Amino acid sequence: MRKKSLHSLFAGILGLSILSCNVPAEEAIKKESWGQTPDGKAVNLYTLKSSSGLEVKITDFGGVITTVNAPDKAGNIENVVLGFDDLSSYLEKRSFFGAIIGRYGNRIDKGQFTLNDSTYQLSLNDGPNHLHGGTNGFDQKVWEATPVETAKGPALKLTYFSKDGEEGYPGNLEVTVTYTLQGDSLIVDYLANTDKATPVNLTNHSFFNLAGEGSILNHELTIDADAYTPVNETLIPTGEIKPVEGTPFDFTTPHPIGERIDQVPGGYDHNYALNKTEKGAMTFASKLKDPESGRTMEIYTEEPGLQFYSGNFLDGSQKSGDWVFEQYNGLCLETQHFPDSPNHENFPSTILNPDETYQTRTIMVFGVE
Repeated sequence: MRKKSLHSLFAGILGLSILSCNVPAEEAIKKESWGQTPDGKAVNLYTLKSSSGLEVKITDFGGVITTVNAPDKAGNIENVVLGFDDLSSYLEKRSFFGAIIGRYGNRIDKGQFTLNDSTYQLSLNDGPNHLHGGTNGFDQKVWEATPVETAKGPALKLTYFSKDGEEGYPGNLEVTVTYTLQGDSLIVDYLANTDKATPVNLTNHSFFNLAGEGSILNHELTIDADAYTPVNETLIPTGEIKPVEGTPFDFTTPHPIGERIDQVPGGYDHNYALNKTEKGAMTFASKLKDPESGRTMEIYTEEPGLQFYSGNFLDGSQKSGDWVFEQYNGLCLETQHFPDSPNHENFPSTILNPDETYQTRTIMVFGVE
């Protein structure tokens, strides 16, 4: 069993106590060539292994997490994220599997917003709307990667420079995303600066399946949110923030995902307004458990929102080995600001100004029960 005191584990993650990395440097981070993009850019795959044995594979193409190898209660190791073994599968069809999403995670209504008396038109790639950074977002870019050995464990630092006007966004944006393994935890740090006011809402789009394959409908989910943001027919928030109590959106206590999904037309693809007593505080956001394998994942974040997506649009057109990715074979828990925030004054602001630094952290803690 690798179950630990949540308090002591969380304190260590936040730096109150530093875990030593017992894995030799040459074993903790491994780099291998992973092909090249159609325009000739070299792509590499990095394997990070923590002192506890948690193994994560990340490619500099889109900052994609391709693999998270974690044990179940019997010690069996399986990959608990949807991903592919080769670059060509990511290039053939855009899936967002495991990728860094930006400049703006989630949707912006009609791809339009007004900022400082100027109206901006973004690329449209989701019917009438702008989704996950547009037609050629951060998930499609080759990032500059730097492996780093830290006191907490192995890390991969990824940087990207987004030019003024890219996908319609104003301002030159310098972005750094760092993945760090510490014990049983994957820590994701986001950092960005701009020379012109611009919306920024970065996230990671991993699809999780703690069983290793098959349906996620029996996974038990908890979300620490008393409210959510309803959406219209194109999944754009209406602007309301409604209580979850008495609705199928209530995950304040654990519920199997499939228990009430038939009451949600199209399945879950909704933003939750996380319970926060202090703006920007690092707090518990969600817990996911697969009862059969015993695997768990807890999420902590400084973000105000969490998008729960139940894999509604997985359609069997992609696969990894013999596993064909069908509907509900994976789910996303994306820490974020709210969708379409530039068009809703009552939502937490996503505008980054030149005199500010965008800085936020999300932590995923893997375990067994």
